[in-house]
Amino acid sequence: MPPTPSFPSPFDAPALIARRGLSSLLTPDGELLDLSAEDAREKLSQLPPPLLVHGPAALRALDLTPLSQPVPWFDLLDLFLFVLPATTVAPTPRGLAIALGLTPPENVTADLLPLLCENLLGRLRAKADTPEGARLRALLLPLTRAGWIWSGEVADAIGSASDPGSAHPFDAVRIWRRLPRWEETAPRPAPSSQPVSPRAARERLRQILGEGAEERPGQADFASVATAAFEPRETLGSPNVVLAEAGTGTGKTLGYIAPSSLWAEQNDGAVWVSTYTRHLQRQIEQELHRLYPDEATLRQKVVVRKGRENYLCLLNMEDLLNTATSRGNDGAAALLPLALLARWAEASRDGDLMGGDLPGWFGELFGQGTLYGVADRRGECIHAACPHYQACFVEHGIRRARQADLVVANHALVMSQAAWASLAPPGLPDEDAAPTRYVFDEGHHVPEAADSAFATVLSGLEAAELRRWLLGAEGSRSRARGLLRRLDDLVERIPSIDAPLHAVLQAARALPAPGWSTRLKSGPDAPSDEEEVPSLLPLEEPELDNPSELFLQALDQQLKARRSQDPQRENGYISTECDLHPTNDTVRKTAEDLSRALRRLQDPLLLLTKRLEAQVEDDPEMEAPTRQRIEAFIRTLHRRAISRVTGWVGMLDALQTPPEDGVTPVHIDFIRTERLPKTRAAQGDHDVGLYRHWLDPTIPFASTIQTPAHGLLLTSATLRDQTGPEDGEESWHAAELRLGATHFMKPPIRASLMSPFNYAKQTRAYVVTDVSVEIASLAHAFRALFEAAGGGALGLFTAIRRLREVHRRINEPLEAQGFPVYAQHVDAMDNATLVDVFRTETHSCLLGTDAMRDGVDVPGEALRMVVFEKTPWPRPDILHRERRRLLSEGRPSDYDDRITRMRLRQAFGRLIRRGDDRGVFVMLDRRMPSRLLSAFPEGVEVRRLSLAETLKDIEEFLSSPSPVSSET
Repeated sequence: MPPTPSFPSPFDAPALIARRGLSSLLTPDGELLDLSAEDAREKLSQLPPPLLVHGPAALRALDLTPLSQPVPWFDLLDLFLFVLPATTVAPTPRGLAIALGLTPPENVTADLLPLLCENLLGRLRAKADTPEGARLRALLLPLTRAGWIWSGEVADAIGSASDPGSAHPFDAVRIWRRLPRWEETAPRPAPSSQPVSPRAARERLRQILGEGAEERPGQADFASVATAAFEPRETLGSPNVVLAEAGTGTGKTLGYIAPSSLWAEQNDGAVWVSTYTRHLQRQIEQELHRLYPDEATLRQKVVVRKGRENYLCLLNMEDLLNTATSRGNDGAAALLPLALLARWAEASRDGDLMGGDLPGWFGELFGQGTLYGVADRRGECIHAACPHYQACFVEHGIRRARQADLVVANHALVMSQAAWASLAPPGLPDEDAAPTRYVFDEGHHVPEAADSAFATVLSGLEAAELRRWLLGAEGSRSRARGLLRRLDDLVERIPSIDAPLHAVLQAARALPAPGWSTRLKSGPDAPSDEEEVPSLLPLEEPELDNPSELFLQALDQQLKARRSQDPQRENGYISTECDLHPTNDTVRKTAEDLSRALRRLQDPLLLLTKRLEAQVEDDPEMEAPTRQRIEAFIRTLHRRAISRVTGWVGMLDALQTPPEDGVTPVHIDFIRTERLPKTRAAQGDHDVGLYRHWLDPTIPFASTIQTPAHGLLLTSATLRDQTGPEDGEESWHAAELRLGATHFMKPPIRASLMSPFNYAKQTRAYVVTDVSVEIASLAHAFRALFEAAGGGALGLFTAIRRLREVHRRINEPLEAQGFPVYAQHVDAMDNATLVDVFRTETHSCLLGTDAMRDGVDVPGEALRMVVFEKTPWPRPDILHRERRRLLSEGRPSDYDDRITRMRLRQAFGRLIRRGDDRGVFVMLDRRMPSRLLSAFPEGVEVRRLSLAETLKDIEEFLSSPSPVSSET
């Protein structure tokens, strides 16, 4: 790409806020216009590139394509990322103004944009004569070469692009040369076991809240109860377990942070706080600023931990940079996102690409491919052999976590760490020291997380991925590194690993070869708006003797013959399934052959790890980096290959023995096939696999965590179905069974703290009786309800396809009235960013699925309506069928009802987050049975009305003075 062409200054350009209704346009002459989409398109065609916020969203609003609009535009988000990297901002003009400390008007128009631009450039001018200004001038070199439209304005503010004298003209992007290096520290001693008194926990809570904070009567009680999880353990394998149900508004986050932080300080140990999603991790981290307002102290005391695939990989970034610079002008465009990522990475707290401090709209502006390319999503980390090992964000986080007081993790990571600790070879140090105290926030999701963590899947994609990891790229342009490339230098130093290494590589050819999906030659006969797409993998001649592919074909044939339900669409996938048993002869025979082939892979893998372990033990003079590299590689071999192959062999062997009648099984085995969306076509457009889930996934959860743990707190607003047919002791017993508390040796301590809100006065609930299941009727209802609320509405869906259809129908008419509609699975922003926008734009609406139902915290007027399109019954798949049959204690319908009521309670809990909030909950499914209405808080009257009556009632309620405010 040639250097940046000459464009007018953004102050001489038009300023645009594009909307589906009337867009706001400030002309270069200073005229402020409200234009229809058609008029805006025509006007823009006559004007130079506009100043705007979030270019892709503007294109969609005006029905423009990248080739039909002025390219490029002055996007203020680009400039914001350069000026204030690692700063969270909602990608709207209002959000940008708030992030810059400005107070936007109620009605935001395009004349705000030049003010935002001047504010950002003014901040840049203040940096011109600072060391940061010198770094920014150096970064302008690659940005200018990439054709960044802001290069001229930035150069005017801080000075022209300059080479800092390095050997490489784009050295400013090579951040690994400047990032801080971690250094090893002495191992942290095991923590002591001093308890935390309830009185001390209450006092710490008072200190965190500070003077003048909103009083929550149950919060101090919650902090007192939580201290029981920090009592000394009396018996090995018998941790103290506390189940604490804290109603919405209790303030449970700070309630458990108070005793957790006290215990960590007094005992010099770490408490791991685990939650269900990355979005909730971020919320907890934000709450911790109240405990540690000083940023340096917060960084020392608190670490957020996620899987490696969430973080910037410096080696991958270097590969992309080298590729871009080696292609001359053809690679210049790739420099833009890399240079801006470099700017962000130097300011980032922890290099977290997914849900951290990289704005969630980055991928939409600069391409998701760049983010996937710089993350370690292929499991190819070479640890100590990496030239950037000591600057690595992941390694920094691991070492900081060893010294931190509070580690904010997620359920999936905690369970994988616990599982690894139980399977790790004796004497092999783990990258994480096993914590002794856990807090599981959103504890009602523990069974779901355990189900995912401890399941075994032998599918085409899983097995082909293992082959790629072992053998590397086979005739493709992929940068995949196989075992031979990773261990090449170690083979010379440790000759004994050569033979098992090559045995592994030979045995790995029994796994599905490139092109396996196309050779499978079958798929679910499901209606789909997805086009068939051929596999983009390089094809080989069919390996007719490949045992993996023969087994997959046998599974596929059995499924085609026996499936009895319509295909299900889930997260863009179309899937069908059938029971494994009784298996046909072909499945049994191919399973036996594949089991033998996998054992031929398993044996040399084990031998390879033993010889690597022996080398570490027998060579006391080995340098520390080499030792660390080998130990890390042994861990990786076990996690990525040995444990997986071992699980597959066990599953295949068990397949030969049918389940006995009348005996409750430990596992549920079934066959599932999926047609994947176009985004996954490069990995195969059709997949089939054998799935094994625990009937009760809390069994492995309890067994892996009860030995290292001394205390666990499981907390949520919905631990129990306390308003269902079960009551008192029975509801607690059902909760303990579901959460796995009965698998621990010591009976749990129970506590229930009610919500402080007056739901009877602050809320209304409705079941609309005349809306059909047809999309047209559903979309009409959503539009009318969102209009009645004046925005501030959250729409929840049980199916992604229905969400997209409703969004398509209501987006334009609602935005024309000033109620923009954002949607999960439609907008290319992550969930956290969508919620940020929803919270910032008070009159906006948000459509979402499960992730928006749980854990979203939007207090105030920004959320005043929740609408459910359908009763959220459990998905009627094989897994649910078997658990319903075997775990329902003879009451399968109650089992379904309990799950559904708890989902409704979670959704209702999004509505009232503060004492002065109020709002309405609407169910559009007229068939929802009355027995589910007990899910709503006591005092909430649920009215069954027509849509017209519901709208009238809602308008009267939301327009009347707040009863809570008037009481106050």
